[in-house]
Amino acid sequence: QVQLVESGGGLVQAGDSLRLSCAASGRTFAISAMAWFRQAPGKEREFVSGISATSSRTLYADSVKGRFAISRDNGKNTLYLQMNSLKPEDTAIYYCAANQVLISEASHYDYWGQGTQVTVSS
Repeated sequence: QVQLVESGGGLVQAGDSLRLSCAASGRTFAISAMAWFRQAPGKEREFVSGISATSSRTLYADSVKGRFAISRDNGKNTLYLQMNSLKPEDTAIYYCAANQVLISEASHYDYWGQGTQVTVSS
């Protein structure tokens, strides 16, 4: 079992930066692939970025490549998402998720946090 709690969301202006955190509890964090998804109003949940258990592999959606960076600290059981050059279209609820393998399909993830709102004004 893995429990996930996101934090760090907020209201920012276009071009600003935010860093999201996802605190995990449970002994399986260090062996779990982790990912960030987001869901905007009226849209389906979409993959943003993912990282393997040892940080050896990362994935990014094309829409965030070069602007977002995912990382994790297994000693602190924490996942991060550094978001730079934010755009209004990044506005969404951001969720962290855990799975045994790194994959971009949301349906494969076993554990989810409650989400944190990110709002980017133009």
